Amino acid sequence: MALATKSARQTAPPRPPAAPTRGFWASTLGKKTVMAVSGLIMLAYLVAHVAGNLKIFFGPEEFNGYGHWLRVMGAPVLHHQWGLWIARITLLTAVVAHAVSAYQLSRRDLRARPTRYAHRRKGSSYATRTMRWGGVILGLFIVWHVLDLTAGTVHTGGFEDGKPYQNVIDTFSTWYGNIIYIVAMLAVGLHVRHGFWSAAQTLGVGNARRERALKFLANALALVLTAGFVAVPVGVMTGVVN
Repeated sequence: MALATKSARQTAPPRPPAAPTRGFWASTLGKKTVMAVSGLIMLAYLVAHVAGNLKIFFGPEEFNGYGHWLRVMGAPVLHHQWGLWIARITLLTAVVAHAVSAYQLSRRDLRARPTRYAHRRKGSSYATRTMRWGGVILGLFIVWHVLDLTAGTVHTGGFEDGKPYQNVIDTFSTWYGNIIYIVAMLAVGLHVRHGFWSAAQTLGVGNARRERALKFLANALALVLTAGFVAVPVGVMTGVVN
């Protein structure tokens, strides 16, 4: 009996080591979820932002009024500019979370496959490069855009606080202001096109039945946002906005 028990113990397969407890953020799925949710927050901001930007075509009074409303939104519950700062902090948190999760996922992917694939998938490679470099372009653009039209430190001409209509005209009266903005908005369109579909898949929305509709929506959003943003510098260049 003792020999049989000993033999059974010797032949029993070893127990697998217990899986380490991993937090939500540490997991790949967690990082992808954070990236998807933060991307959707930024997408909502872009939709609201382009709607506000297009008010410039209704004249300085309405556009400046929109700029004033941003500073007092939430009143009288919120104090002056509190609503604006809440929106800024939320957006900044989303941008940082999106960038950090994207970078860490990229590094994790490289560690998982240290050698290049023998045959690279063209579609996947194109999307990856577009998202990576589009993100870099947008990050640099955000810094320039804030310094130009919010802080006024790199603004061409006399920056006037509380007069966004004239400030926008000043920015798009220079060739480099137009190039920077238009290139960044093209990057926005490509980023939205790929990012929206990726976020839908991460959040479990992109099943086979909805795939065509989601791809159409991603393309439509990218096109509408790009056209809406680019319309402003084009309007200034053509004299429609003056």
